[in-house]
Amino acid sequence: MRPEYEINELAKEESWRMFRIIGELVEGFDRLSGVEPAVSIYGSARVKPGEELYQKTEEIARRLGEVGFSIITGGGPGLMEAANKGALEAGVKSVGVNIELPEEQAPNTYATLSLSLRHFFVRKVLLVKYATAFIIMPGGLGTLDELTEVLTLMQTHKIKPFPVILFDSHYWSGFLQWLRDYTLARGYISEEDLHLLRVCDDIDEVVDAVRKWYLNQEIAGRKALTG
Repeated sequence: MRPEYEINELAKEESWRMFRIIGELVEGFDRLSGVEPAVSIYGSARVKPGEELYQKTEEIARRLGEVGFSIITGGGPGLMEAANKGALEAGVKSVGVNIELPEEQAPNTYATLSLSLRHFFVRKVLLVKYATAFIIMPGGLGTLDELTEVLTLMQTHKIKPFPVILFDSHYWSGFLQWLRDYTLARGYISEEDLHLLRVCDDIDEVVDAVRKWYLNQEIAGRKALTG
C-alpha cells in the first residue's frame, strides 16, 4: 500500500494535468479560429515523397485548397506531409496538429500553422471540430482510430454527419467487406452506419463531393468557395 504522501502527490499531479489539458484546448481553439472551411486529411506517416500515394494526397489537398478549403492534418510525415504540402502550394492555411511521440511524428515543414500537443484526445477534438469533411487515405492503426471515432460520433449523433471519404477502393475493400460480413451481419452496426462512408478512386470525385456537400449545407459556403 502506498504511503499517504505519495497518494497526495499523485492527486496533485492529476490536478495539474487537467490544467495542462485545458491549456492545450484553449490554445488550439484560439489558434485554429478562422480556419474554416477546412478539410481534415488522414493517412499513413510511412509513405515517402515520390510514391504515387504521396503525390495523389498532395494533389487532393492542392485541389481542395484551390476551391477555398484550408487543410488540416496530424502535422507529421508521410501523407500528412503531402497534404500540408498541397495546401501550401494552393496558398491556403496549411494546419498541422502535431502530437509528441517517440517515433514517426516529427512535424513536417509544410504546415504554416503548427501546434504541438501532448494529449491525443485534444488533437482529435481539434481535427474534428474544424472539419467540413474527412478524407481518409490508406493508413495504419492511427488512421483507423480516427476513422472509427468520427463514425462513432456521427452514429451516436454527437456531431452532425459530413462526408467521410475513403480514398483507394482496393485498399479499403477488405475492411468494408469485414464490416458487412461480420459486424453488420451480427447486428453490431446498422446498414445506415455504412452509408456514412463514401469510397472514391478519382481525385475529381473527391473534390466535387466535398465542394457540393459544403455548398448545399452552408449558406456561407457560397461566398467562401471559388469555382
